Amino acid sequence: MSKTAETRLPDPQVPESGPDPKRWKALVFIALAQLMVVLDATIVNIALPSAQQDLGISDGNRQWVITAYALAFGGLLLFGGRIADLWGRKRTFVVGLLGFAAASAIGGAATSEAMLLGSRALQGAFGALLAPAALSLLAVTFGDPKERAKAFGIFGAIAGGGGAVGLILGGFLTEYLDWRWTFFVNIPFAIVAAVGAYFVIREPAGGRNRNPLDIPGVILSTLGLVALVYGFTRAESEGWSDPTTIGMFVASAVLLATFVAVEARVKSPLLPLRVLMERNRGGVYLSLGLAIIGMFGLFLFLTYYLQVVKGYSPVQTGFAFLPMIVGMVTGSTQIGARLMTRVPPRLLMGPGFLVGATGMLLLTQLSLDTSYPGLILPALVLLGLGMGTAFMPAMSLATHGIEPRDAGVASAMVNTSQQVGGAIGTALLNTVAASATTAYVAANAAGASDAKLLELQAMVHGYASAIWWAVGILVVASGIAFTFINTGRPGSTQVAKGEGAEASAEDAPVPVVMH
Repeated sequence: MSKTAETRLPDPQVPESGPDPKRWKALVFIALAQLMVVLDATIVNIALPSAQQDLGISDGNRQWVITAYALAFGGLLLFGGRIADLWGRKRTFVVGLLGFAAASAIGGAATSEAMLLGSRALQGAFGALLAPAALSLLAVTFGDPKERAKAFGIFGAIAGGGGAVGLILGGFLTEYLDWRWTFFVNIPFAIVAAVGAYFVIREPAGGRNRNPLDIPGVILSTLGLVALVYGFTRAESEGWSDPTTIGMFVASAVLLATFVAVEARVKSPLLPLRVLMERNRGGVYLSLGLAIIGMFGLFLFLTYYLQVVKGYSPVQTGFAFLPMIVGMVTGSTQIGARLMTRVPPRLLMGPGFLVGATGMLLLTQLSLDTSYPGLILPALVLLGLGMGTAFMPAMSLATHGIEPRDAGVASAMVNTSQQVGGAIGTALLNTVAASATTAYVAANAAGASDAKLLELQAMVHGYASAIWWAVGILVVASGIAFTFINTGRPGSTQVAKGEGAEASAEDAPVPVVMH
């Protein structure tokens, strides 16, 4: 394309026959599927103690209920994104939903540890098909910048707040029904979304990537990502100096470096390096991954604080996160979506992450007698508003300027950055908290008259120390958003210019969404 092109070409991801008349109905089913996947990241956590007791799972193996899902989901995301490009997004989306429903039915009916762990791995595998397909389907369904902003605002609110909804729903189901319903609840979600998607979603022709599948790339990326996620998961439980932990990190580095070398040479790569090299996409992947680290720190430590220190029940804990959900929905749909077509994305993402960091900063003041209305409530509202405002434009940039044939794998990269960010956040911040707790006990044990009180004080000190790290990480995410992301607002003629190059229609932003 000519560098001097003056007119903006039609978005290649939007059907030229005009907008899909059923696009808003399609959003309902895409969002429903997204909610199911995000819910599953937290809903099972609350049910885990009950499931462990019923099925006789040992303390050493209980983490695999979480880890089996994370490994399959994180390891297969790039493969799932490529399958969506190859098979078609709608077909992949429906298959992913039905497979997820079947895996959930197996998990709910589990009669043994092996059956439950197998179902969680299957959920992760079908989730890896479903998540990139949902993201890229939304990308090709909404073309008008204002409509796209509104749709991504709704989708972003679900992506950001769904985890907290999972805590509420998981608490209700576990406390008033049975832990098995945390699995069975996925089935109606999946069936309704699959049937609706089959009849409502229209995928434009010409967007598939029919090149042969890059088998070496699939093997190397899957093994490399599995090793990376497992390394961080193991670091959380066994420590950073554990030989297996170190071995996983080394293996992951070798496998992923080999993967990059292979992708640079093969004719039809699983992950074309052009997807990673564009600075706006790179900035989104990196800043979102860091933001998820901070968010996981909040969910992890505030959940423990409320239940162990303050004595909240699982249902009360879930409701305690409700202000953050409201803040996310407001930030995403009322701030991000309204301003996305008026200001450049970096002016939403950078300040959004800073507002989230401010909310997190308040939580560093946690103590044994901290008031929920006086400190935790405003902190959660600020965090929700900031992250909702930042996530919305970040989602729209996830496939910035991407070719339709690469939409699935670009979407998968967003999911991958979040999955890896979650694994890093859990392991890193847990280690910081544990070290600070141990140091506090050692420094104060001599003068302590109440061992239980000292234990609680040390625990809260550890949480606050870890949250300080989360504050710093969110500030870094803000800096990356301000520095890397230089595109103009969607639909404007102001586009990013490369060094020494003129801006062209080819450079114009093509926003999409994130998981």
